[in-house]
Amino acid sequence: MTRPTPFDPPEPLVFISAAEPSADLHGASLIRAVRRIRPDVRFAGVAGPAMRGEGCWTIYDMCHRSAMLTAAFGAIGAARRLWATSQAHLAEYRFRAAVLIDSPALHLPLAKRARKLGVPVFYYIAPQVWAWGQYRVPRIRRRVDRMAVILPFEQEYFRKRGIDATFVGHPLFEVLLDRKLDEQRVSEVRGRGSPVVALVPGSRRHVVEEVLPGQLLVAAAIARRYPNATFPVSVANPTTRQAIEPLVSRAGLSTTLHDGENGEILSAADLVLAASGTATLEVAFYHKPMIIMYNGSRWGYRLVGRWLIRTQHLSLVNILAGREIVPEFMPYYTATAPIADEALRILTTPELSTRMEVDLSDMVGPLLKPGASENAARLLLDLIDQRSSPPTD
Repeated sequence: MTRPTPFDPPEPLVFISAAEPSADLHGASLIRAVRRIRPDVRFAGVAGPAMRGEGCWTIYDMCHRSAMLTAAFGAIGAARRLWATSQAHLAEYRFRAAVLIDSPALHLPLAKRARKLGVPVFYYIAPQVWAWGQYRVPRIRRRVDRMAVILPFEQEYFRKRGIDATFVGHPLFEVLLDRKLDEQRVSEVRGRGSPVVALVPGSRRHVVEEVLPGQLLVAAAIARRYPNATFPVSVANPTTRQAIEPLVSRAGLSTTLHDGENGEILSAADLVLAASGTATLEVAFYHKPMIIMYNGSRWGYRLVGRWLIRTQHLSLVNILAGREIVPEFMPYYTATAPIADEALRILTTPELSTRMEVDLSDMVGPLLKPGASENAARLLLDLIDQRSSPPTD
């Protein structure tokens, strides 16, 4: 027997789950788009501050515990509590659909439970099974009713495997296309020194702790060659700031910290040192030469990762391009000297920088489909309406 929610019973109620900060932002945009079309729809589930700000009734906040690769083991206890709480709510309330955003290790088990309870499953931002974890494809086919994918080739990939997938556009570019740059701030960053080498260490604290020390060592090598170089550092959130500040203060470099100013520091940059992940697409949006870094567990990769990965390249930018258009040092590196050599080669070779800019522009162009959140919202509402309609003769 189900209980009423804090909302009026006649209102359509949708379960939604986002397990990391970027998913929280995408979930908030989706909620906003759905309610522009259908103001009566309500959401409840696993949410962070952005989704709560859109009125999502939060049953659990997993965003601050998000993890990557072997660091995920530290979140197992939290994941179990999430599963237990979410499954209880799925069984207890009258949900018209379950929206699961990325994070397949968490969400595919939830999808199974939702389907058993008769709740249609809408998966937003597909698991990257085309890169690794292809064993998950049959599970997705059994457990997911409809999938909204954010990379153009994913639609054909999943449809060929019997999964109802539709390319809706990438929500990141929805934000970037609407962003208005503060040109004065861009000029201020450029005025601090030359060259400008931006450091983008990621949005997760454990990634910052793994990547930023290496980025700072590369920056120090650049500063020895270019004493007037300046190094603006992207600060994704207050949690990462706590990790960034002591590392930067000990480096003794010409660094500045920037909250919410990625557009400005990337526009000003001559080169970007970027942690692997979605941030590399933001750098690509500004067509900036970059070096991608990720320094995970070498033993985790040797024991597990190398058997699962199925792509020639590991960074999303090079995967989408189908070739290496920017240098990538991942899933781990044992020394930063080769990275520094590559950085200096880019900074001292204008034609190399220009070629990277052109290649990044060509790569990012097909991703700029407008209205990702609204496109996904209409797919979700169509699924709800189909499941709510009585069968016809």
